[in-house]
Amino acid sequence: MGPSSSIRAWRPPVPGVAEVLHAHFPHHAYPSHTHDTWTLLVVDTGAVRFGLDRHEHGALRNLVTLLPPHVPHDGRSVDADGFRKRVIYLEADQLDVRRIGAAVDHPGWADPPLRHEVHRLHEALRRAGDSFEAESRLALVCARLEGHLAGLGTAPPAPDRTTARRLRELLDARVVEGVALSGAGQDLGVSASHLVRSFSAEYGIAPHRYLTGRRIDRARRLLLAGHRAADVAVAVGFHDQAHLTRHFKRLLGVTPGAFARSASVPAGRRRRASPRSAAR
Repeated sequence: MGPSSSIRAWRPPVPGVAEVLHAHFPHHAYPSHTHDTWTLLVVDTGAVRFGLDRHEHGALRNLVTLLPPHVPHDGRSVDADGFRKRVIYLEADQLDVRRIGAAVDHPGWADPPLRHEVHRLHEALRRAGDSFEAESRLALVCARLEGHLAGLGTAPPAPDRTTARRLRELLDARVVEGVALSGAGQDLGVSASHLVRSFSAEYGIAPHRYLTGRRIDRARRLLLAGHRAADVAVAVGFHDQAHLTRHFKRLLGVTPGAFARSASVPAGRRRRASPRSAAR
């Protein structure tokens, strides 16, 4: 008996994402079926042959595959060892439904930057506490998909400095509470993808990385003032201490604990105010 199928499926708390599926199918073949979502698919091992609206296509490792809602498709492995895939099911309104015909005609692209961004989106969706990063990455992915579907390729949008500045002001005002990208877009009267692209073009950094940097700045000051990392994490807006540690080490190369121990201020002279009040 060969290896059995394995899957992991979940619904992340990210607007626009209906479901995420990571699966290894050594033998399974999909019969013809439909979804009410866009199916954003990357294959990590093997290859998948699928029929879409009575035409044959292949989902390969170097491609990003997009199957439109309400269009019948099936799927089966090309290799004897099966395939591994990762899928994000996007709510139908995340992409222009008028592009369904374009997706039927051309359901995949060899676009390495897009595939890398889809991978990073999956990583963000796997982690608790990274919903703002996932929203930002989702906006970038959808914008690039829209460009392909519209036949525009990856042409950069016109800069919008006013929108970028207004988003930065909003992020600065809500460092601890955080911002829902979809809500910020509604408040500023633009799409989430326009927000992310404008901000990234103006400041050279994605909004979620900017917000993380501001939180790390506050965390550093609290750690040097003698507060515990677990308290600091919540006080500056991180999900928990592990979330703080991951971002802190990625940015500074050391853990929050090691950073705090480097302080030259004697412990007895450090401030005793609560980290929440000190973070403001």
